[in-house]
Amino acid sequence: MASTVTSRRKQLGNELRHARTAVKLTQQQVAAVLGCTQGKINKIESGAVGVKLGDVRTMLDTFGIGGDEAETLLDLARAAAGQRGNWSGYRAVVPHWFRTFTDLEPAAAEIMTWHGERIPGPLQSEHYMLKQFSEAGVTDVTALVRNRLDRKAVFDQQQPPYYRFIVSESALRRAPGGRAPAVMLDQVEHLMTLAARERIYVHVLPFEARLASVPNDFTIMRFPDRTRDFVYIEHSAGGLYLDDVKDFQLFVDAWDRLRGAALEQHESRQFLKELAEHYREAMRG
Repeated sequence: MASTVTSRRKQLGNELRHARTAVKLTQQQVAAVLGCTQGKINKIESGAVGVKLGDVRTMLDTFGIGGDEAETLLDLARAAAGQRGNWSGYRAVVPHWFRTFTDLEPAAAEIMTWHGERIPGPLQSEHYMLKQFSEAGVTDVTALVRNRLDRKAVFDQQQPPYYRFIVSESALRRAPGGRAPAVMLDQVEHLMTLAARERIYVHVLPFEARLASVPNDFTIMRFPDRTRDFVYIEHSAGGLYLDDVKDFQLFVDAWDRLRGAALEQHESRQFLKELAEHYREAMRG
């Protein structure tokens, strides 16, 4: 399974948080030892920033951790600091707030995502991407498409995450920029191909699904190590990463409600097959 700088940094932060709480110290107390702010300790523990090897040693001494356990954590700190994500060239167009998501996507054990009005990035066909970016008036379409195609590599890993998608019928009928049956036929056929692969599950939420309402789009990420599970929510100004246990459970419950109302895999495949024929007829007409 791919291991990224971001996932190692988050894992280290979780280990340091676990060690601190085990000896009943507050973030403020650790900050006083390091001569920094409580906010910096919070960022270290959340994996938002890197941490110097000397500071890790000081923290481990403060927590009374030595021997093999200390060496293991120091090795993790070295690995987290030894490389930096490559965000130059065409990857420079990826927004800063989305880079953590991109780094952690290949390291997840399971990803569960819900989209109400658009096709999620990893499922988009190239035709759909081009239409979406051109309608948005972006200047560097080529770089954006390359980045989105790069994300599809997650499906080809030796042990890819279980990737579970719930997509609203609305997303399957609303083309970028308005009516575009050729674009949507290409997209639906692409979805059918992906849905036939192992570890990719695509469920359609039809208009007639029995739900009081549907939530905003969200993605749940679960990890095989002690990297903290989180929910990612994207909005017009950026993205939010929520890892509070209670918040996380709220979104798991929302996912379960959506999944209970969505079509099963074989029903979703039939739905897509019929929708593809609908778009073929629209093109002939």
